[in-house]
Amino acid sequence: MGIPRQLPNAITIARIPLAVVFFVVLLLGGTYGIESLAMRWVAGILFIVAISTDWVDGYLARRFDIVSDFGKLWDPIADKLLTGAGFVGLAILGELQWWLVIVILIREIGITVHRLVVAKEHVVAAAWMGKVKTAVQGVALSWALLPLHVVIGAELWIVITAILMIAVLILTVASGIDYIVAQVRGSRRSS
Repeated sequence: MGIPRQLPNAITIARIPLAVVFFVVLLLGGTYGIESLAMRWVAGILFIVAISTDWVDGYLARRFDIVSDFGKLWDPIADKLLTGAGFVGLAILGELQWWLVIVILIREIGITVHRLVVAKEHVVAAAWMGKVKTAVQGVALSWALLPLHVVIGAELWIVITAILMIAVLILTVASGIDYIVAQVRGSRRSS
């Protein structure tokens, strides 16, 4: 007995409204304080649940051989909306530097626009480096969103957050360059 063919795509699409709910809860919770601690836990858990669906939909699509062009196109877009909401939310709250968020958003928006522009010709699936980048972004944002400073102390939490965000920045830029190089090589081969 298989699963419904549209289940992976439905999980992908569900990530989009979940990203909106997460963003609202994050901003309603505000920066850390006694009154916002519960909201921050909720925001962090919502993010973890939402980013975990990326693994679930991909697993189901591959396991049951129901990978679709729709999923190849919309899965990375849903990921970018969710992680973008996390980065922007943390910047609004003053917990991340805007320059870091802008670099990440330029890469994410640029590649998403390119994918949408060429979608009529062919669907560009996420490359391995892009998948690693998304996974590291998910881990870094989960860490930054959860109020773990109350458990391990603010100084250690800040240091670990900074290290994770540096890794995110490096992987985001490197995967963006990898994407551009792959697209240029692909267009040269087809011409």
